[in-house]
Amino acid sequence: MGANYDLMTYLEKLFLKGGGMPVIFSTIEFWILLIVILSGLIFVNRHNTARIVYILVFNLFFYYKANGLLILMMLATSFIDFRLSGFMAVCSSKVKRRLMLSVSILMNIGLLVYFKYSGFLMTSVNDLFRTNFPIPDIVLPVGISFYTFQSVAYMVDVYKGKVNCARRWLDYLFFLTFFPILLAGPILRAGSFLPQLERKPSVSASMIWGGFWLLILGIVKKAVIADYIMQFNSWVFESPADYTGMEALLASIGYSAQIYCDFSGYSDMAIGVGAIMGYDLGVNFDRPYRSVNITEFWRRWHISLSSWLRDYLYIPLGGNRKGKMRMYFNLFITMLIAGIWHGASWLFVLWGAMHGIGLVVHKFFKPYLSSLGNGFLVRLGGGILTFAFVTLLWPLFAGNDIAAVGILYNKIFTSVDISYLEPFVEARPQWTILVLVVFVSQMLPDSFVSDLRSWFVSAPLIFKFIIFVIAIQLVIQFSAGNIAPFIYLQF
Repeated sequence: MGANYDLMTYLEKLFLKGGGMPVIFSTIEFWILLIVILSGLIFVNRHNTARIVYILVFNLFFYYKANGLLILMMLATSFIDFRLSGFMAVCSSKVKRRLMLSVSILMNIGLLVYFKYSGFLMTSVNDLFRTNFPIPDIVLPVGISFYTFQSVAYMVDVYKGKVNCARRWLDYLFFLTFFPILLAGPILRAGSFLPQLERKPSVSASMIWGGFWLLILGIVKKAVIADYIMQFNSWVFESPADYTGMEALLASIGYSAQIYCDFSGYSDMAIGVGAIMGYDLGVNFDRPYRSVNITEFWRRWHISLSSWLRDYLYIPLGGNRKGKMRMYFNLFITMLIAGIWHGASWLFVLWGAMHGIGLVVHKFFKPYLSSLGNGFLVRLGGGILTFAFVTLLWPLFAGNDIAAVGILYNKIFTSVDISYLEPFVEARPQWTILVLVVFVSQMLPDSFVSDLRSWFVSAPLIFKFIIFVIAIQLVIQFSAGNIAPFIYLQF
């Protein structure tokens, strides 16, 4: 009786309760649901509409689990956007088309600002003017930052005639809510994804096993590496005054590895699930820590976001077409908004502003740097400077308050003692090895990475099974107890 009750309670929690209970990739619940979804696809795969409706049901289920009744708001805004895009596609009046685009953008960005920034803005007003306005208690819909950017890009592209509007609301809703990318991206483009819904997906063995490889890689990155090294990093960031300067520096370096494995691990799993189901979701990370300058870093880090910012913010602002000073301004504003997009905090604002300054400085000195050539020493020096710059800014991203981050920086810049390094490595050998593995893997040749994936795809089934078992064993071995949520889940 007790066992039956526990099972019923578990099933009720999994399938009936929603709102604030997102199904995370690295949990057993997700794997159960994925098996159910893939099993059902066998019966609907031949009929495109049935396939889309079938997957859409699960898309909406995942959204409901994460956001509860806020799903009604998303359904309403998606239907409005769908109708407006249809009107824009047939309307010949530029004024009316621009009006419809403006309505859509104001609606989507307005909701994002309300849910994500109302509390921050009101707190800032109270602090600045010493007022006592009430701080609204608003629940942030999970994934709103990502699907808002997808909506805006879709509407702008339809307005400009770059993509055809979705034929059916089902297709557009599927595009916005596709469950692998729902929680933390990558940000899909309608021009590349909607055409995939108009034809039956061609799911080859290469796509299936390539996707399975990304799933294994992603779960190792997240549940083994990121979650393990997070423990020490979190201790230091929460109480920097209790640690030495060397520990503060190493925690910052460790966070560079942690956030990469956490977010690229999620992206790998999302892209892998998409591939198994027959959908190409692109590439979202390209080993960013091998970059030799900050511009290259942003071409390799969170590619779907950085390309969105380029195409829908930097270029519309004028890009580099209106002189150098305007280009510097556009770069700075773009990265400032990138910081604000990541979170409602002055730390994120400062993080974005510093990256904007970094891009401006690189663009300013680029003609002089080009004269140095592209030799090994130049690339090595550029890589070290870029990594140092990015790493020293991550505490702004990870910190909870300015005071704690200030203490951390003071420790790093005034009290780093190299003699503490050896006892640290002796005390935390696994942490050290995992962090080194992350950075060494960034430097592997492109051919090695692609060959490793190709080997897995073509390997006998027994070898695939062995690798999967090894991955699961590593997860168990390094598990921190409870699986930590993905960092980008809060955005």
